[in-house]
Amino acid sequence: MKRVWIGLLIIALTAGVAFAQAKGTTKEAQAMLAKAVEFYKANGQAKSFAAFDDPKGKFVDRDLYIYVSDLNAKILSHGANKALIGKTIIDLKDSDGKLFMKELVDKAKAAPSGTVDYKWTNPQSKKVEAKQVFFQKVGDVILVCGAYK
Repeated sequence: MKRVWIGLLIIALTAGVAFAQAKGTTKEAQAMLAKAVEFYKANGQAKSFAAFDDPKGKFVDRDLYIYVSDLNAKILSHGANKALIGKTIIDLKDSDGKLFMKELVDKAKAAPSGTVDYKWTNPQSKKVEAKQVFFQKVGDVILVCGAYK
């Protein structure tokens, strides 16, 4: 009986580690954003948006992805949800009613880079979780990548 419990404990711990590895970290999100900014500056908008929108490309990794907005919160590129491309989401609220896209755009107008925290449903866990996004303004667009905490 003791062996059964030890076996179950090992399985539970292994599953927890595997789930944790399935989530991107804030450091990985920052690194992906830096690579996306470099790629955008080197390759321009059309090639960059095609790369960012590719779900099997180098700018989508687990729950990490790049999205790009203009300074009015119109989504120009989105690595996880192509249905958002072309939509203006300035009035989008998180589960607490926070206008997080408005905050992101306002911050990007004031400074070339920064962070925004909000709560959003994690597509992997299906639960509302805290998320931190990092942004970098390049010209008149904002590149964004974030991670669930």
